[in-house]
Amino acid sequence: MRNKKDFNSGGPAGKRSRPEQDKAGSKPGVRTGKGAYAGKREFAARDNAPKARTRPVQKPTEKVFDEGEAIRLNRYIANSGVCSRRDADELITQGLITVNGKVVTELGSKVKVSDDVRYNGKRLNPEEKVYILINKPRDMVTTTDDPQGRRTVMDLVEGVCTQRIYPVGRLDRNTTGVLLLTNDGELSRKLTHPSSLTKKIYHVFLDRPIARQHMTDIKKGIELEDGLIQADDIGYADESDHSQIGIEIHSGRNRVVRRIFETLGYKVEKLDRVYFAGLTKKNLAKGHWRFLTKEEIRNLKTGLMK
Repeated sequence: MRNKKDFNSGGPAGKRSRPEQDKAGSKPGVRTGKGAYAGKREFAARDNAPKARTRPVQKPTEKVFDEGEAIRLNRYIANSGVCSRRDADELITQGLITVNGKVVTELGSKVKVSDDVRYNGKRLNPEEKVYILINKPRDMVTTTDDPQGRRTVMDLVEGVCTQRIYPVGRLDRNTTGVLLLTNDGELSRKLTHPSSLTKKIYHVFLDRPIARQHMTDIKKGIELEDGLIQADDIGYADESDHSQIGIEIHSGRNRVVRRIFETLGYKVEKLDRVYFAGLTKKNLAKGHWRFLTKEEIRNLKTGLMK
């Protein structure tokens, strides 16, 4: 993987190369001498991300629809922040949606931005899309609201925008690092769907040095209670401290990284996500946030950042 400095800086951003095939006889975590883990990728710190700030200078938002564009009604409703597309279909069939004063119940109906679309008499307007990256600190839950009154990640961006944003995926309460917030449901579903194979890299701090055989086992696959799990790559994050591990994985299973090491008898003392779908925490202090750049938004949507 990368050396300690690379992990602390947050690592690369932008388009990433696909992993090459392991060479015959290669082992995860083996180093070729001085320097970084002799793995399959470059993990040099390559990031042009703007520095963290607590208030925006300019908010890059995405225009939802073009003037004159024919839009499926359920999509229009969903982009207004009312509900999902599936739930929008229910509203349509129940006769709760009007277009230009007329009730529309036919699924597949299309509208334009200039049309007067209403739900229960209230006019709907598609929200501009907002994309915010945070460096999540410890002791915060990844949810929009917590019935137990604990601090949530939304506290970090309170008052930043009027749109109803929410986390993409989740990090455990005491897991830190890269987390994306948005109101773009389509992108959120894309990034969290198992078929997307969204890349995530974690810096793991264990209670003791890990045995090399265990690193090999993790690369080959570990059997958990919910099935087999394999790391896409694994190596020492710090050449002088073999209790610090870098692990690349695409699974979105609950607490999967912690469970991998716990199954092998290790305690995860700290867990930091340094990379998610091409986004890193470089230049972003813990508890700080920034808007994504237009280039980052475009790359996420086109699949260039993985």
